[in-house]
Amino acid sequence: MTVSAAPGTPRSLFGGRRTGDRLFSRLTGCFALLVLLAISSMALEMTRASAPTLLAFGAKFALGTVWDPLHRVFGALPFVWGTVVSSLLALVIAVPVSLGVAVYLSELASAWQRDVLGFLVEMLAAVPSVVYGLWGAFALAPWLRASLEPWLARWFGFLPLFQGTNQGFGMLAGGIVLSIMILPTISSVSREVLRAVPASLREGALALGATRTEMVRVAVLPYARSGLVGAALLGLGRALGETMAITMVIGNRAEISSSLFAPSYTMASVIANEFTEASDPLHLAALAELGLLLFLLTVALNIVARLLVARVGRPLGGARA
Repeated sequence: MTVSAAPGTPRSLFGGRRTGDRLFSRLTGCFALLVLLAISSMALEMTRASAPTLLAFGAKFALGTVWDPLHRVFGALPFVWGTVVSSLLALVIAVPVSLGVAVYLSELASAWQRDVLGFLVEMLAAVPSVVYGLWGAFALAPWLRASLEPWLARWFGFLPLFQGTNQGFGMLAGGIVLSIMILPTISSVSREVLRAVPASLREGALALGATRTEMVRVAVLPYARSGLVGAALLGLGRALGETMAITMVIGNRAEISSSLFAPSYTMASVIANEFTEASDPLHLAALAELGLLLFLLTVALNIVARLLVARVGRPLGGARA
């Protein structure tokens, strides 16, 4: 039996009620496909551009410690070391502060405090990275050299992390600048994750006699654990790809050192510093392979972070986050 449309039912311009919906769906699907094509094209192009070093060095490129464009010797390990260590240091500094900000704004602050403090935290994300770099170079590095690094060396100098010359510019400065830059990312995502925790968990804890602090500790944070880890990983992805600010304060020296006072180098920084001056095709290929390594690392971390954040939105009857 064929059901005819009721009188007065609007029809599309193309002769059917569903034709416009199909066209709109296909059009928006093409837009979504463009994102996938853009990511794939970047990966393919960087792989193609780095083919000379992939063939010449293979796995030795990622494990080599010498970066000498003059003699066409390229090893990426010092840059991988600087990128990973500075990002992890930023994470160690930023996660406790970001989590405290998120808990306070979502669970403890009044309405006007949430609006004002939330706006100020989001403003940190709007500050250009070069401004962070300038602040780090002119304010943070001199303070580290004159005050904090001597204090750390005096009290914790028995540890390899706090040995060496007090230079101001180095791994510690880079980690602090990065921690400030990723703080709004981690705190904003963590705040949304905490908001997704069902109100029944809070009410149940309070009904059993828990204080607000105990409610956060025993009910909210355990449920949101996976999402908070995902927020931290998103911040880590931001730190891994930062270029300008870290370039201005980390010292830009390709060496591996256990001291946080020593200068270092990151993958993003060496690409930015040497790309315009690289005339040797093998040098350009080495920089392209550094970009490929950084790209793959960042994409993998963001995928893991998104999966962890998504777990928080599951209902109580499902798997616990």
